[in-house]
Amino acid sequence: MTIKRRSFHQHLTEKLSGWALGAPLYVPAMHPDLLKIANAEKISFIRTMVICTEDAVADRDVELSIRNLRNFLPLISSIANKRRFIRPRNPDVLKRILDLPGIHKIDGFVLPKFNQTNRDQYLEALRGSRFLIMPTLETADVFDSCAMRELAVSLAEDAMKSQIILIRIGGNDLLNLLGLRRPRGITLYETPLSGVISQLVTTYKPLGFSLSAPVYEYLSDKETLDREIRLDMAHGLVGKTAIHPEQIPMIEKHYSVSCQDHEMALSILNRDMPAVFRMHDAMCEVSTHSNWAQQILQRYHCYGQDQTAMDIGYLSPTSSYA
Repeated sequence: MTIKRRSFHQHLTEKLSGWALGAPLYVPAMHPDLLKIANAEKISFIRTMVICTEDAVADRDVELSIRNLRNFLPLISSIANKRRFIRPRNPDVLKRILDLPGIHKIDGFVLPKFNQTNRDQYLEALRGSRFLIMPTLETADVFDSCAMRELAVSLAEDAMKSQIILIRIGGNDLLNLLGLRRPRGITLYETPLSGVISQLVTTYKPLGFSLSAPVYEYLSDKETLDREIRLDMAHGLVGKTAIHPEQIPMIEKHYSVSCQDHEMALSILNRDMPAVFRMHDAMCEVSTHSNWAQQILQRYHCYGQDQTAMDIGYLSPTSSYA
């Protein structure tokens, strides 16, 4: 039993999980400390940074941001478990960035305003590369379930599917299309986006894609952020973008795994267990809980065990579910 568990953990480490990206931090391409952040000299606990040439850069500064990237990219150091992505402004800017010296030091790209109109331009620019990609759904097409189904199927059938580590949901852009900004103290799931997020999850996840959660834009409201992250996870979303370094530990603390869930996940994936059994006073069914169990072990590999849950002390009743 122990050998099988170790083997499964080794399998998980071979393929990068979306959970490994943690709470990515967007940093404008013109930020004065861009290199220090990228090289972990500042804010060392960041797992993933996204260097932005889109919303975080004014139209007049696009050329300046590209020149800054030209100087910046060759100076990036290789650091284990630190990942850097670039968000180009559009497909044309992506093509220019791909020609910059040092671009091989980047892990991948966040593709903004991704839809059927620009899909081919983005993917053809990256086809044949080893870059990871994160398309962002944030245009009016998102409100059209047929358009989303068409896009999801086209991506599932594309040879580049394996390079799509996450599909991002652009919450603020979608609210902007509705003429809305979320009020303080309100989660996204208390806005019109609640049904939209559910629809995206049920459209993309069955085709093998993971989706990530939109930002929470208020820094001082920890209670609402906590509530929203719990709802993100209940919807099966993987990771949440941070708008400030202070949010990163606040977000990532939710991703550690309880002792109960860890034990149940290991048991569900253990071939020696019966098809249905009782554990921690819950029904565990191999055929319907295996995907959940794999997600739990991916989170455990990245974030470990929830120490608070360990302090409470759990019993581990295990028996046939008869």
